[in-house]
This record gives sequence, structure tokens and C-alpha cells, in this order.
Amino acid sequence: MTLRSVPVVDRVTDAFFALDTDFRFTYLNDQAEALLERSRGELIGRVMWDEFPQTVETQFPKGFHRAMDEQVPVSFEIYHTHVETWFETRAYPSESGLTVFMRDITDRKERQTTLAQHAAVVEAINDGIFTLDPNRRIVTVNSALERYLGTDCADVVGEHVEVVPQQIGIDDEDAVEFGRAITDVDLGTADARHLQVPFTDAQGIDRMGEFRVVPVEDRTATVAVIIRDTTDRYEYERVAASLHEISRWLLESDDPDEICAIAVHAGSDLLDLPISGVWLLDSEQGYLDPVAGTAGAHDEFGGLPRFYQGEGLIWDVFESGDVRRFDDLQNTAGLANPDTPLRSEIIAPIGTHGVLMTGSFEANRFDETDVELISTLVENTRAALDRAERERVLRERTAELERQTDRLEGVATVLSNDLKTQLEAVGDAFEDNDDSEFQFPLSVDSVETTLDRAERLVDDVREFARNATAVRTRSRIRLEEALEQALDNSRLDSARVTLEQGAVLRADPERFVNLLETTFDDIESRSAGGVSVSVDLLGGDDVRPRGFVVEDDAAATPQSPHERLVDPTNDHNVMGGLGLALVRAIAEAHDWTFSIHTTERTRIEISDITTLEAQTQ
Repeated sequence: MTLRSVPVVDRVTDAFFALDTDFRFTYLNDQAEALLERSRGELIGRVMWDEFPQTVETQFPKGFHRAMDEQVPVSFEIYHTHVETWFETRAYPSESGLTVFMRDITDRKERQTTLAQHAAVVEAINDGIFTLDPNRRIVTVNSALERYLGTDCADVVGEHVEVVPQQIGIDDEDAVEFGRAITDVDLGTADARHLQVPFTDAQGIDRMGEFRVVPVEDRTATVAVIIRDTTDRYEYERVAASLHEISRWLLESDDPDEICAIAVHAGSDLLDLPISGVWLLDSEQGYLDPVAGTAGAHDEFGGLPRFYQGEGLIWDVFESGDVRRFDDLQNTAGLANPDTPLRSEIIAPIGTHGVLMTGSFEANRFDETDVELISTLVENTRAALDRAERERVLRERTAELERQTDRLEGVATVLSNDLKTQLEAVGDAFEDNDDSEFQFPLSVDSVETTLDRAERLVDDVREFARNATAVRTRSRIRLEEALEQALDNSRLDSARVTLEQGAVLRADPERFVNLLETTFDDIESRSAGGVSVSVDLLGGDDVRPRGFVVEDDAAATPQSPHERLVDPTNDHNVMGGLGLALVRAIAEAHDWTFSIHTTERTRIEISDITTLEAQTQ
């Protein structure tokens, strides 16, 4: 027997809620909302004792604290005065909190009272029941017990009670505990005893049974034993508790793909959902992309499809935000693939991240219990993905702050060393001058050159300080015109620059001209007078250009952007400003790639310019 073969009413009537280690609500099912008369929105994140102070005087605090502190399951019965109902409360601990089930046992309580008068044996017709005399001999057996024993009632009447555990395969340890329970009730040391005992029925199917031992008043029988098959309730509680434990595994990962893989395989292993997958929203491309799937899904379909906006049920459910169950897809409109071999499926949104979908080749394969358990799984998955997203943003911000700190420290060092060098040159000139002559020792040209270099350095620093990693509105630019503007402002003689082929591209005009100007200034600072520079496009004649290259034959090789910021004391680039560090920053702000190659000539390449178009001469 599987979890799905049990009627819905037997499996979903329990109230279920989850608490974290601070006894804050993290989940409630519909039955818990109805029982507590509060909605999920009102209780999620709230402390149980604050929201329900009346429970402090009940068994809840003692039982829950014991379960949490000792990490052991606890159970107790409690009477809810407001609804006049008895509940059996079971709490299962994990490192992340408690999973709590509350089952209505009012009927059971009433039956126990009646069973004390022996008439309850007849009423409990669906449970296996037998009575015992003071010598532990079986007095009566109802027909329901035959299904478990696999033998006629008459064959066991008069036999010792030990025949029962032998017939249904109860192990020795549980059989001893069963015998103690009978003795306790028969001697009056306990009003009743309840045991959860695994057993095997007459068909060889492993089951879980609730064995209740109660006293009866009869001329021959003194004890009654009621055996109730709780296999599916036990399985339901086990699965729900396991899903709660899986939330810890999900929250330990910060990789969205790994989180989705855990969710898919948890559904496959725990819920018996062999054809399942998770799709996450690609916000840039606007589609739901498959990121995890079960082996069964890949075996049946050879991979999972991608879903675009407005395509099929999966997108409809994703936009609606509500879990949907489809019992027969052959009678369902709006399928992305009308020829799908699937007959039924459940689609559950994972918040705004994506969806989890599970399907079956059988119609009416799923019920409300499946919907409830999958809802628990996707809620845990959503929380894990939210956490992973927050940590990703935090890591990116931390990395950006570290990069900005490195850049600012480099800028400060450049500014300090370059200006210090120039001021020392001016001071040396004063020391060499005859004190009797009150005239400035430097020529006008030298003063102008000095001030011009200082001004350029300050401009570079200002450019870096205002965040060279950002660009403003991009517009269409002709490479030839941008070169002319850059050379007008550069120290490099324009006659030494040759443009091999024209092109147009989209960029921030001011920043792009500054990139070229700074590149030319770096070349001039490395040249020993004569230098030739060529500007050409990257890529052959038969392919679309992917960028441009500035090539020079200056005697000195360029200092890398990283070295300029880390060690800006390189002699060949004194007062050179930030140089290629600024070029790289502006390129990367446009999402381009900057690189330097040095052999006999120096090549400064700016690539990955997707908007670059060559112009014919």
C-alpha cells in the first residue's frame, strides 16, 4: 500500500505546523489555520507563546522544550476547551526546530471510555480486536483481526496471547513490551497502554500499527487489545517531518542549481514523484529555464523544455502564484504540448523564482495530500533561494567595495608619488639657483609643461573618483572623429597616428574620447621622441569586427593597469596619471574587454564591442 492509496480524509485532517528554535511559526497547513483561528500571514514569524499565551499553562511548553532540548520526539494528549475536542499532539525535533501534528482523538477517547464496558469491542469493527482472560488466553476475536492473522477466528480462540505477535511478525523486543502493557492494564497499574508497533499482515505487507490495551469488565475477559492500522498516517508524518529536515539542507546551500536539485530529488525519494523538474525564471531573457530534473524525467523526455511567457499551463500557474493540480490533461485546455504523454500533474510556483512541476502517466494520480506536501517542499525551496540571492548580492557588494577600496588606494598613491616627484623637481631647481638673483629658474615652457601634467593627473583622478565604472547614455560615434578629438587634447603628435579602417560604434562619447586620449598619452610617455601608432579593427575582412587595437613601437613597454595602481613609482611613467588603469576602467564600464600584448610592438586591444561596425573606405 502506498501513501496515495489512502482516502484523503484519513490523511489530511491532521493540523500541522512548524516552529523554529525560538518557537516562531514557520509554516501552517489549512487545518492548523482553522484550529488556531488565525491565518498564516498573521502567525508566520510570530512566537507561539506570545500569540497564544493560554498555552503556557498547558502541556505544550514542557513537551516542546523537552523535544527541543533532548532532540527526542514527544507526544501528549490535550483537551481544547474552546472547540470541546481532544487532540493527540506529536512533536518531532530537528536542528532547525519542531514539526508538530495535532490529531483529533475525541472519538478515540469516547471509544476508550465505552471499551471499559466491553461494548467498544463491537463498535470498533474496522480495528482488529481480541480479548484476554486472566491467564492471557484469547477469549474473543473479531473478524477484522483475521485480515492481519491470516487465519480463522476459531483457530486462535483459547490460544495464548503469544500467538498474535508470532502470527504478525512482531520482533522479540516489541513482543516483550506488548506483554508488559497487557500486565500493566490487567493489574491496574495503568488505565490504558498505547504502543506503536511495526508488523507484517497476512499478505506479507509491512505495516505500522497502534496497539491499544484497555481493561474490560466481563465474566471471562479482563483485557481488550485493539490493533489499528496507522501505516499511512505514520508515513505521512514521517514524510512531513523529513521535508522539515530537508529545509536545513536547502538552507545550507548558496547555489540555486544545487538547491533546485535537492528539492527535485527530495520530491522523488520522499514523495514518490519520479517525473519532476524545477524551472527558474531568466529575468534577462524572459523565459523559465529548466535547472534540475529527476532521472525519470530525463529518461522519458530526453531533457526538459524551456517555457516562454504565455506558453502553456506552467507559465499560467507561475504568474498566478497558486499551486494547481490537473487530474486529467486530456481534458485540460492551454497545454504547451497537446501531445504530451503525461495525464496528470501538479505545478507549484516557487515564489517569484520559478516553478516545480511533477507529472504522471496516470490520470487522477495526485490528491490534496500531494498538493500539501509539495507546497511544503516549494516553500522551503523558496526560502533557500531567497537566502541564496541575498548572499549573492552581499558577496557582489563586498567584492565591489573591495575593488573600489583598491582603486582609491591606488589613486591616492599615484597622486602622492607623482605630485611629490614634480614638487621635488621644482625644489631642486630653487636650490641650484643663485640666491642673489631673484628670478624663476625654470623656463616658461617648463612651467607650462609641469602645470599641464599636474592638471592632467588631477583630471584623471577626478575621472576615477567619480566612478569610471559607470557610463552615461550611449550614442553612435564615428571612430575617426573620436580619434581626432582625442589627439587634439593629447600630448601625442597627431601626425604619428594612422587609422587603418574606419568604423562606427555606440558608447558614452565623453568617456570614449577620454579612453583614446589617455591611451595616446601613455604611448607618448613611453616614447623617446619618434614613435608610430596605428589604429585598426580586430578581425579579418570576412568577419564582423569585434573591437579595435592601438599598436605602437615606443621604446618602453607599458605598465599594466594593476601595476600602476599597486606600484605607481615606475620611472618611465612619472607624472603619467592613472594611464592604462583608467583606460581599462572605462572599457569595462562599457562591458568591453581590455588587454595588452607586448612583443616587438605594443598592442592595446579593446574587444567584445558588440555594436562596432566597419566602414568601407
